[in-house]
Amino acid sequence: MIIEEQILAYLDEKLTAPVYMETPAEAVPREYHVLIRTGSGRNDHIDHITLAAQSISADSLYRAAQLNEEMKAALDEMPDHIGVYSAKLNSDYNYTDTQTKKYRYQAVYEIYF
Repeated sequence: MIIEEQILAYLDEKLTAPVYMETPAEAVPREYHVLIRTGSGRNDHIDHITLAAQSISADSLYRAAQLNEEMKAALDEMPDHIGVYSAKLNSDYNYTDTQTKKYRYQAVYEIYF
């Protein structure tokens, strides 16, 4: 099992909105999260990935920010649960998609496992 599958399963249990590895093509919920692996590496047999976690809401920027806070809280607790030994927030920010008019926030994490 790749690390993204483990993280996805963990977050599915923790978050109020569904979590996907890509935006669903059909039946898109009003609010959801998308996980995107943006990079990876290995040093001294220790693997790590950079993970962008997008929190999306069709309703408001405030709701997207709330979903982002839920995501960050779950990722901060993750090392206690699935064999990840470090999850560090790099940054988070408003990442609203102006073309689709979807409100979203993005949190970028460095995850070591």
